[in-house]
Amino acid sequence: MIWGLGKLLSLLFWLVVLVNLLTPFIHPLHLLVNLAGSLLAGLHLLEAVFSFRSLRGRDHPWRDRLKILFFGVFHLQTIPAPTAPKASHA
Repeated sequence: MIWGLGKLLSLLFWLVVLVNLLTPFIHPLHLLVNLAGSLLAGLHLLEAVFSFRSLRGRDHPWRDRLKILFFGVFHLQTIPAPTAPKASHA
């Protein structure tokens, strides 16, 4: 439930950034929203790059990468950890 709420808040944040790009807010606020959006987009891009290999075995890795670009860590936490095969000591 926490991750779903985080995804919803992330989506609302990106909506605010998009509205700010279409019709800029008042002077100091539009600069701050643009700066926060740029920093978060850069951070999410880094998360997508760093998780590139771990998503390789997933059913739809490009969809997961796109969700990481939008939701960041909130999507990464919902991806189950890969299970390692058990070693046989025979």
